[in-house]
Amino acid sequence: MGRVRVGAVGDVHLDRDVVGRFRPALDDVAEHADILLLAGDLTRHGTPEEAECVAAEFGGLDVPVVAVLGNHDYHGDRVTEVTGILQAAGLTVLEGEGTVVETQNGNLGVAGAKGFGGGFAGRCATAFGEPEMKDFVRHTEFSASLLTKALESLECDVRVALTHYSPVPDTLQGEPLEIYPFLGSYLLAEAIDAVPTQLAIHGHAHAGVERGVTPGGVRVRNVAHPVIRQAYSVFVIDQTC
Repeated sequence: MGRVRVGAVGDVHLDRDVVGRFRPALDDVAEHADILLLAGDLTRHGTPEEAECVAAEFGGLDVPVVAVLGNHDYHGDRVTEVTGILQAAGLTVLEGEGTVVETQNGNLGVAGAKGFGGGFAGRCATAFGEPEMKDFVRHTEFSASLLTKALESLECDVRVALTHYSPVPDTLQGEPLEIYPFLGSYLLAEAIDAVPTQLAIHGHAHAGVERGVTPGGVRVRNVAHPVIRQAYSVFVIDQTC
């Protein structure tokens, strides 16, 4: 198998005033990437009107576009409508699901889930005490289990995990330590390490850094637009799973 090229960006926070910012760089995306992954926070407030802006910006590209939603996309409580608009534009939106894309150099499998917070080993929330805290942690546990099942379901040459929240603290450096528990969870890394995975993509951490690694050795990349400062980054994978 040859080299599979994965383009990715997150946290574009589109609304009418920024439509067109990314499109010029996307018109030739097929020359640089075999797929484009969107790591959540595609809108500012999760409205259908903003979703139409995302559809205009990322629809009709020459490569498959696969997305997960982020916390901003959930804010308007209209996730079903937002998802429907994106799917109508040809985007694949994942939440606890996987999809396989055929490329010239092998089949690329993407497992996607928004994820959630909770913190990282040694400094994390636990399902103990008040029902509100238990609900918080159980939501992360549920999301991590969805990611594991999605990864396990993929029959492919290359496996990629796509989340909004971070699976590791490495890529959060630069963010205030006090908000780490709201930026990701070690349970996502456990899910990624449980299944042979070549790359983990996330967003959410605007003040973080790009590079990290799970305890199991999977490379993690934070593609939040404020971090990568370009329309998308490209990562090359030449391993088989």
